[in-house]
Amino acid sequence: MKTPVIAVVGATGAVGEEILLCLDQLKVPHQEIKLLASARSAGKTLPFQGKDLVIQELAEDAFASVDIALFSVGSDIVKTFAPLAAETGAIVIDNSSAYRMDDDVPLVIPEINGEDAKNVPRNIIANPNCTTIVTLMALNPMHQAFGGCETLIASSYQAVSGSGAQGIAELEDQVKAYAEDQPIEVNLYPRQIAFNVIPQVEPITENGYTKEEMKMQNETRKILHAPNIRASATCVRVPVLRSHAVSATAQFASKPDVEAARQAIKEAPGIELVDDRDVPSYPTPLDVANGDDCMVGRIREDLALDNSLAFWVVGDQVRKGAALNAVQIAALLID
Repeated sequence: MKTPVIAVVGATGAVGEEILLCLDQLKVPHQEIKLLASARSAGKTLPFQGKDLVIQELAEDAFASVDIALFSVGSDIVKTFAPLAAETGAIVIDNSSAYRMDDDVPLVIPEINGEDAKNVPRNIIANPNCTTIVTLMALNPMHQAFGGCETLIASSYQAVSGSGAQGIAELEDQVKAYAEDQPIEVNLYPRQIAFNVIPQVEPITENGYTKEEMKMQNETRKILHAPNIRASATCVRVPVLRSHAVSATAQFASKPDVEAARQAIKEAPGIELVDDRDVPSYPTPLDVANGDDCMVGRIREDLALDNSLAFWVVGDQVRKGAALNAVQIAALLID
């Protein structure tokens, strides 16, 4: 698979377009890039490496010559077309939640468990949830350094772009209406998002946690191969355009050391330490927007739980939380 045919499914969406950008910037070897989308987008073009690529309609016979199919569409569409792509021999890399928790589908963050991508019995690899990716990029170096994470308590601060273009439009429209002293319309979110925070991302389940919050525990266990980790998350939508932030406390099997944690992070790929108490220096969502690496700071001993560290991590959920992670998985397969 040195020069594969790569299909981008959902090429006209925000993540699909970011996938194209990442394929270009990472110089991923390919024989052909094939763009697939809905019938209403068929025939339109998108630029890629100096050429205009024509978008084709996503159909049952669209994967005949495809080696890698990068899916960035809803779970229902994935469940219809991903098995068809896999049956032709293509490796599907799926950004949706459709197959993440299936035992025979690896859930991969290349810097953490890239080896799992070598065992793909169904020809499907799942991309984790964006908030999980951002959190684990910071947690994993400490998980490895201190005998394993046993408990994770996290609060996320999630940008409106996590809801797609509609989320960005709703925030911008509400800010404009507020500035012009006009009525503020609420459509996408359960409450006004401008100048507010909403402690609900995705529907609330029977146990009181949202689907997004349960992903933190379930996906963390699978990615780290640590089925006994206990995680409790509160996911909050905030009036930020791009990039998620997470405040977390992690309890480890052995007593952690702040300086050892900083050193472990410095040596880890894909995560940057921004943690100077004297300045003070710490990362914010604006610092990582459109960037590849996540950033971590505010590392300190937790005062409530034994053997615990508190930390703050930010990451661009469109890039590392979705498009970049998927393209990095594709690069693993090619290598």
